[in-house]
Amino acid sequence: MILIGSILLSLPFADKAGRATAYSDALFTATSAVCVTGLSTVTTATHWSFFGQLIIMILVEVGGLGFMTFAVMLSNFAHQRMSLGARMLTGEALSLNHLSQLRVVRLIIRLSLIIQLVGAALLFVALEPKLGIGKGIWYSLFHSVAAYCNAGFDLFGPSLEQLNNNPYVLTVIMLLIGAGSLGFLVWRDLLTYHIRHKITLHTRFALAVGGTILVLSIIGFLFSERNLSQFSNSLNGVDRFFNTLFLAVTPRTAGFFSVPYTKLSTAGIVITIILMFIGGTPGSTAGGVKTSTIGILFLQSIGTFTGKESAFSHRRFTRSNINRALTLFFSAILLIILTTLLLTMTQPSLGHNGVTKAVFEAVSAFGTVGLTLGLTPQLNLFGKIIIMALMFIGRVGIYTFMYSIFKSHPSKQSYRYPEEEIIIG
Repeated sequence: MILIGSILLSLPFADKAGRATAYSDALFTATSAVCVTGLSTVTTATHWSFFGQLIIMILVEVGGLGFMTFAVMLSNFAHQRMSLGARMLTGEALSLNHLSQLRVVRLIIRLSLIIQLVGAALLFVALEPKLGIGKGIWYSLFHSVAAYCNAGFDLFGPSLEQLNNNPYVLTVIMLLIGAGSLGFLVWRDLLTYHIRHKITLHTRFALAVGGTILVLSIIGFLFSERNLSQFSNSLNGVDRFFNTLFLAVTPRTAGFFSVPYTKLSTAGIVITIILMFIGGTPGSTAGGVKTSTIGILFLQSIGTFTGKESAFSHRRFTRSNINRALTLFFSAILLIILTTLLLTMTQPSLGHNGVTKAVFEAVSAFGTVGLTLGLTPQLNLFGKIIIMALMFIGRVGIYTFMYSIFKSHPSKQSYRYPEEEIIIG
């Protein structure tokens, strides 16, 4: 998908000026779109023609819902049964525990199309008076798809800054971002509750952890930015509050921004980095290490400190869950540290004290967020390759990527080594 997208974007009629885009920029944009990130070395609104923007939107849609989702849909249309290997791959791609859950794919397609069309209609109400019917329809559809798929591409430039005094548009975008980052299995549980009268542990845990993180992030931004008091000359109190809410929602891998991040406090930048690293719910359009990973590690840490076994809703987590969360967390931290080191060593535009920009860029790429402090357009070829690799790993997942590199598969050993303790801490 990335290769096909990059070739199409490098064609002359994908550029507004009618010139062939440098292949490195086309490849970077295609990677960012398929990995639903939003980072771009060129401005989406001014550089790409309608054809180029359409290609980006299609890549975002396929990347957001997952290539295997479309593979299942095509096999259903062709009335062909998927092979066991393809079904297992689809289950891994959608974070499914059992192959019987593959029926959720139809729900994913239907639900996603409905939500995006409703979101586009709601945006059209606000954008049509400013843009006209034709442009209003296109802008509404593009931003609805980008928001739901948690990709930060926009056609306004820069992002949604010119709409930061429009709480209605910001609210619609936030709802679309939340719908996309909630997770397809969570949606299935909520929509079928009236039939099954049951909500799985995964759904309860995802809603609890996600809700807690959202509330804490809102409180954090209200304190760190003092309800965006630095914009009091251009925004009233209500507008500043909605922009604060937007600050708390969009780092959950969406990548839109309504106020420039360069004007936020240092504490606000740190909160954003933390939220980008966490990301959204497993099995959603969001990236990051996921809310369930952070929730399990937090409860495990509390259990260790109190001497009690970690549990949620009267259920213990399996040792496999805990080990997987620890491995994912450590691998992500290690990957971001390595990327930050490479960026600081290879990007002259960072200057002497550019570590904040480098960390922000690395976490944004890994979490498939799409926010930047201005480094992306200044990346040299080596920097573009680093960020593209990080976006790719962040989207396909560390486990999938490492298993494919080492060509290994988890297997049970027929023996265990004897235990012995070492000093920790």
